[in-house]
Amino acid sequence: MDDLNKKYYRIGDVADFLGIPQATIRYWEMEFPEVSPSRTPTGIRQYTPSDIETLRIIHYLIKIKGLKVEAAKAQLKINRDNISKKLKVINELYDIRSELEVMLKSLSKRR
Repeated sequence: MDDLNKKYYRIGDVADFLGIPQATIRYWEMEFPEVSPSRTPTGIRQYTPSDIETLRIIHYLIKIKGLKVEAAKAQLKINRDNISKKLKVINELYDIRSELEVMLKSLSKRR
């Protein structure tokens, strides 16, 4: 997920990245004007990496921190940069933890 190298992503891909249902993403689109994917002539949503980053922040605020939608909207407006930085650090720590767990398993197998 860290390497968002495509210009556009479909809603199914975004849902898989975030581990949430597509319906949740569609709901957040209605609630958060910051999320506004473009659409193809046939109506398929196309999310940019910027849209996905916004959805990651919303996911963090609502699903991880447990904020209500209105509180998440307020936080997104007044504190987006700090939340984005915090989320980046949290993701880096999860990556480090995963690497350490792999190392620990390797060491356990050697014994």
